[in-house]
Amino acid sequence: MEISTSLHAISRTDLSADARLEALRVLKTAADRGEIAPDKPGDFVNNHIHTSYSFSPYTPASAVFYAWRAGLKTAGIMDHDSVGGAKEFLAAGKIFQLPVTVGFECRVSVAGTPMEGRRLNNPDQISCAYVAMHGIPHQSLNEAERILAPLRARRNERNRVMCARITELIAASGLSLDFERDVLPLSMAHEGGSVTERHVLFALTRRLTAANPAREDCLGAIERVIDRPLTAKERAKLLDAPEAYYEYDILGILKSDMVARFYVPAEAECMHVSEFTALAERLGAVSAYAYLGDVGESVTGDKKAQKFEDGFLDELFEELHRQHFRAVTYMPSRNTMAQLTRVMSLCERYDLFQISGEDINSPRQSFLCPALAREEFRHLHAAAFALIGHERAASARLEDGMFSGAVLARMPSLSARIAHYAAIGAAD
Repeated sequence: MEISTSLHAISRTDLSADARLEALRVLKTAADRGEIAPDKPGDFVNNHIHTSYSFSPYTPASAVFYAWRAGLKTAGIMDHDSVGGAKEFLAAGKIFQLPVTVGFECRVSVAGTPMEGRRLNNPDQISCAYVAMHGIPHQSLNEAERILAPLRARRNERNRVMCARITELIAASGLSLDFERDVLPLSMAHEGGSVTERHVLFALTRRLTAANPAREDCLGAIERVIDRPLTAKERAKLLDAPEAYYEYDILGILKSDMVARFYVPAEAECMHVSEFTALAERLGAVSAYAYLGDVGESVTGDKKAQKFEDGFLDELFEELHRQHFRAVTYMPSRNTMAQLTRVMSLCERYDLFQISGEDINSPRQSFLCPALAREEFRHLHAAAFALIGHERAASARLEDGMFSGAVLARMPSLSARIAHYAAIGAAD
């Protein structure tokens, strides 16, 4: 199989995981012969890569390949409400000899806590937070899937209602949006993947581009749907976008402008925050709050300028401590140094493990975070390998995980545990 054919095969969602992994082996052979090499070898890590099992142009196999090609030293899968791609991701990491971790992201309710009624890290809903479960021991993946499957089913009921709302909004355009016809085929739901708001809006994007193949016509259709003129910057971006980026760029505009108009609050599919942290302990995984921080200009172009946790950050960290969170994950490229200095200080105060992850769900996004080259973030490199070491140790024996009761009793210092598990993670 030629390199170009294999590159295409690893990205095909219509192929089996085994077929994608076989194509990946061909690419590894080519890499071993020096026919392909990393673009930017460096000391970068990323523990928050979305795949086709939530919303992303990357399958688990292709995510590992492009992470390697970008020069990452570690990679972590982080799909919404799903561990469906975890085993493929682990196998792909083994093929390319890239240390990887597995986890999932979900939303939780903070009802009944001091955070109720506040906008945390969720642009669309108050009293609801995005959280991440990192470093899931491999023997716990089936149990994680047992918990997540019914949550995805409940989410799809909400997705159907949102599709109906969008159909009402776009009725004048002569278009409609049907969950089974338009949205579900864009997902990996048949293999344990989730269906997100991005899938819904990508389906709408596809309806718009199919009905308006000329870009200038499509821009007019987008303006009618979002009920405002596109800015000069948005028009130029869409008109000049390479074909591989075009629909993702439309999606970004739709997400920024339309979600508030059709969104149905996530309720039945959300665990309570206390259930989430208890589940992480039971699975032997690492529970993490995903810090967003007040947003000025959105890096990804799909978030409005908005206030989030910064106005009550001290109170939030007190609550994270009460809820027994083990970690905080943040994205150095998304925040100011002042924001991150404050977050890092609070993590140290509350003995919270710090995890770096730049969420990847568009082909425009880089797998690398240049900010990680800064001295202020050197600790995130060790943390990434400590997370890998935790996952390896806990996968061999659950009670050997980084936050197990036995390990905490024997090694109470977080910095000592990071050093210990980083050595395990860095070992060949």
